[in-house]
Amino acid sequence: MRRAAQALVLCLLVCLPAHMAAGAPSEYQLKAAFLYNFALFTEWPEHVGDTLNLCVYGSDPFGADLLKLEERSVGTRRLSVHLTPTLNELSNCELVFISRSAIGQLPQILGTVDGSPVLTVADSPSAMRRGVAINMITQQNRIAFEANLTAARAQGLNLSSRLLRLAEEVEQ
Repeated sequence: MRRAAQALVLCLLVCLPAHMAAGAPSEYQLKAAFLYNFALFTEWPEHVGDTLNLCVYGSDPFGADLLKLEERSVGTRRLSVHLTPTLNELSNCELVFISRSAIGQLPQILGTVDGSPVLTVADSPSAMRRGVAINMITQQNRIAFEANLTAARAQGLNLSSRLLRLAEEVEQ
């Protein structure tokens, strides 16, 4: 398991733009890279289209780091990054990062995207158990993640077995 986690971290660092990788990346630079890899290892239904809208709901902890993912390829699709201030706008998203400032609205957020092909991601304690598909956690000064396979499948999404093998915990 440790070797697989090291391989993902190496992949994340390789995927980072060169100027990010030059110094030690910040927490949210790494989390932006994780978001990109979550998109790479998620299978959306064909009807989703050519663009994956990656939306941040709540306060934006990424700053310019997430914007560097704009127009990056995800298979045959391209990423488009958006700050999404209202619940209604979440219906236009395929990947939603729920910031810590908005986690109190989690039931409303999940209700808004229910039944749509939307991968929900957070970095808040217990978010995976509360219905978020992927939750990033910090353990021993490293970023890891937990996956809620049931939540992802309920949205019509498939998470790659390669991604799931790297998760600290998978809820099925």
